[in-house]
Parts: sequence; C-alpha cells; structure tokens
Amino acid sequence: MSREEALKIILDTVKPIERTESVGIDEAVNRVLACDVRAEVDVPPFDRAAMDGYAVRAEDTFRASQFNPVKLKVVGFLHAGESFKGEIKGGECIRIATGCPIPDGADAVVMVEFTEEKDGYVLIFRGVYPGENIASRGEDIKRGEIILKKGELLTPAKIGVLAALGYRRISVYQKPHVAVIPTGSEIRDPASPLGEGQIYDVNSYTLTSILLENGALVTRSSIIPDTFDDIISAITRHLDHDLIVFSGGSSVGERDLLVKAIEKMGSLLFHGVQIKPGKPTLFGLVKETPILGMPGYPTSCLSNAYIFLVPAIRKMARLPPKDPRVVRARMGVRVVSASGREQFLTVKIKNGVAYPVFKASGDITSMAKADGYIILPVNLDVIEKGEEVTVTLFD
Repeated sequence: MSREEALKIILDTVKPIERTESVGIDEAVNRVLACDVRAEVDVPPFDRAAMDGYAVRAEDTFRASQFNPVKLKVVGFLHAGESFKGEIKGGECIRIATGCPIPDGADAVVMVEFTEEKDGYVLIFRGVYPGENIASRGEDIKRGEIILKKGELLTPAKIGVLAALGYRRISVYQKPHVAVIPTGSEIRDPASPLGEGQIYDVNSYTLTSILLENGALVTRSSIIPDTFDDIISAITRHLDHDLIVFSGGSSVGERDLLVKAIEKMGSLLFHGVQIKPGKPTLFGLVKETPILGMPGYPTSCLSNAYIFLVPAIRKMARLPPKDPRVVRARMGVRVVSASGREQFLTVKIKNGVAYPVFKASGDITSMAKADGYIILPVNLDVIEKGEEVTVTLFD
C-alpha cells in the first residue's frame, strides 16, 4: 500500500495515553499538562516598582522640570525583598529597587535617571503621573484565572508561569512506554565480540534514540533469535507496553515469522509499503497493543522510523505533530528512479546544491552523513542535474 495509507492506519490505531502522573516542575519541560492550571495568587502579589528610582506621591512632582527640579526628602531605602514600615507623606520619598513593594502613600516611581541625590534630599527633574513605573497587583495574572490549559505542552516559559504561581509539582500525562525488540541470529550487542558473519546491532539504538527524542520511555530488549517461538514469547512478555517495535528479519522467511506470530496472536493490519527503502514494514495489533515491524537494514529502519514511528509516538505522547523543515535546492547530479516505488533519497546540501549520499539500505552512513531527503514519486523516472527539488531536513 502507499505510504499515506499505511500512516493513516497507524495513526487511526494508536491512541493518546490517558494515564497521568505528578512531576516536579524542574522535570516537567516538554511534558503535556493533564489539568487546567488556575492561579491561586495574584502575580505580582503586590504593587511593585517597575524601575529603580524613587517612590513618590505623584502630585509632589507635577511641577518638576529640567530647570526647575522638585526637592524631596529621602526617608528610606528599599532593597530587593524589603518593605517599608510607615507611610510616605507630602514632600517625602523612598529610594526603591525594581521589584520592591510600593510604600503606603506613594503612587508612582521616578526613574533614577531623572534624579540627583545629595545630603538626604533628591532633586527630581521630571514629573510623573499616578501609577507610572508601577506594576500593579495582579497585572500579569489575576487570582482565579485559568492561565494554562489541559493538553498544553510545557515550555520553559510555561514552567516559569508555574513557578510564579507557587506550583512545585504538576499533573502531566505519562510518557508512552515502548518496547524495542531487535531480532536476528546474525546481530550482536556492541559490547560483544563479533563472530564469523556477525554484525553489531544498530537498529535498536537508533530507534531508542528517536523514541526518547519524541517523548517516549523505552525498554530495549535483548536480541531475539529468529524463531517463531522466540518471537511469540517476546510479544507476550511486552504486551504491558503501549507499543512494541521489532527491527530485523531481513530475509523473506524471517519476516514471515513475525507476520505469522501477529496473525496467530492478533490481527495484521498491513505488510509491505510502496516505498524505497523500507518496503517490508508491517503493522498489527495484539490484545490492543500495536506492533510495528521495521526493516532490518539500518537505513531502511531509520528512514521508516521518521516516516511512521515519529508521528505515531508523538500522537501517543500527546505532543504536537513534528513539522519538518524543508528547503529548496538544485540537484547536483542526474538521478534515475526505476524502483516503481516512492523513493526516499538521502542528500547532503552544499552551497544550495543537493548531492545524493545514499549507498545501500544496509549502510547507516547513508543517514548519518545526510542533511535530509528528497521524495521521488512513484511515477517519476528522472530528476535532471540542476532541477529544483524540495529537501526535508532531519533536524
């Protein structure tokens, strides 16, 4: 089936996580709110100085000018975190730092730039109006106001709002828990010595990285042999996860084992997608747990993870869809497509020119050295050198 049909089946099947948990606001960034946040306090909680200067009665400054300054007596100095015990009377003022509470009797702040202090008095060279340079109580947030809504993504700025409201912990949706299961008799963990005809496991590490980057928790399984019983057992052990992702099974016979296992335990929703690389992708459901089978070749696996896994896991995590950045470039070489499938061609961009870096489906450097990819439609035979193309960037 087409890529669009396959992705629609996946997104129609996976569901957003409903479970919630309470986390500290210092670890809540990029989490999704599971409740409305209502302000329990005013922010700021008192009238405060918006500038360094002098807290005054505005009427005492009305006649002040550059050539006819008003002279006021300085009766105190407020540092940050302090408050004035008493009341400002006519002809008096308080030197005040930004953020300090406005003393009783004062109704404005004269910026320090328009003053000159000497011998316990200050000369004011510019008048102010009532309320000038004062942040009023509740000016930013009023008590009782819903300031953040359920389902919002917590950015650093929104974490700051929570802190300003006095929240130490907040309710968020849990991250989806994904099991990544590498299969293949020929693959070994990177910590193990390689035997004859063996290669290191690449896919479980790239898949885990993508999942972590897109809001999931990951259980990375040990490598599973390509046998029907081992695959059945692996599925059974991980059915408590929200999603199971298999990688491997590069031969037809090995892929058929996962197909047969899913068909025996649940339902196979599709097997095979009209794309290159990544044709042998499959998707099924076992006891309400979605299972995604990825190709064994590293480039195919990784490109399909961007195409299918990222949209699915972001929906489950309630994160907004990831809209990739695209740029226009000119093709540096002539490209011929004869696959009869939609083809994803990895490219590197140099001075606005795109050069293919794809080697083979088994070469991970086809992705590592690429800036992005171009999509060659099924009915496209040739892209000529110099032709303008759209490049979807990986970052």
